[in-house]
Amino acid sequence: MITVIYDGQCQLCYASINWLQLRSKITAVSFHDIDPESYNLTLDECQKQVIAIQGEQIFKGAAAVAFLLKHRGNTATARFIRATGPLGRFGYRWVSTHRNSAPVKALTRILERAIKQ
Repeated sequence: MITVIYDGQCQLCYASINWLQLRSKITAVSFHDIDPESYNLTLDECQKQVIAIQGEQIFKGAAAVAFLLKHRGNTATARFIRATGPLGRFGYRWVSTHRNSAPVKALTRILERAIKQ
């Protein structure tokens, strides 16, 4: 089982979870609704990045995105994110800190449309 801890008040995060669930069996929980310590995490960690947990493995930020994309079947994109290393992590941080920017809003709309199809 894969548990994903995300920001349930973030429109992109919510759309991303719904998009993932079209092809992946994951349990998604908003960090607003849990005690992070019950997952051996801090509130600060949960506020800054998406977290994916499978068994004893914990993936955070860009690593979590790559892990979830691979699990969904988007292996090429997952490999690209992992292969870019610092650049992929920078991209993740940029998106997470610019949620109200035009590119992030456009990505959110793309995901929302994909969910409706």
